[in-house]
Amino acid sequence: MAKENKAVNEQNTNDPSSKIEAIKNLIFGENIAAYNSEFDKVKRDISSKKKELENYIEDTRKELNQAIDNLSTDINIRITELEDNLADKAEMLDSKKVDKKTLGDLLISLGEKITQK
Repeated sequence: MAKENKAVNEQNTNDPSSKIEAIKNLIFGENIAAYNSEFDKVKRDISSKKKELENYIEDTRKELNQAIDNLSTDINIRITELEDNLADKAEMLDSKKVDKKTLGDLLISLGEKITQK
């Protein structure tokens, strides 16, 4: 205790921060070093967990972007297939459908043939 009082007397200046530091040393003494050590340990642990979380977020972001790219590619392929299928069906309908002019010409030709016989 005499040693601590000597430290207080040596630091007895007009600087309020040194007085506060001296009081803190008197009250907490050796415990302050243990507290600082624990706080440093907690800070390192938080920093480590933060880094892990940032890495996890980055990995998740990459996976999501890859999934979106895959889905986009799949949708584009399906749209192309549907467009091709629709074009094929439209072409098939055009080939099955008889044009009105062609049908009219065929009927006139048939009528002329019937009247000639």
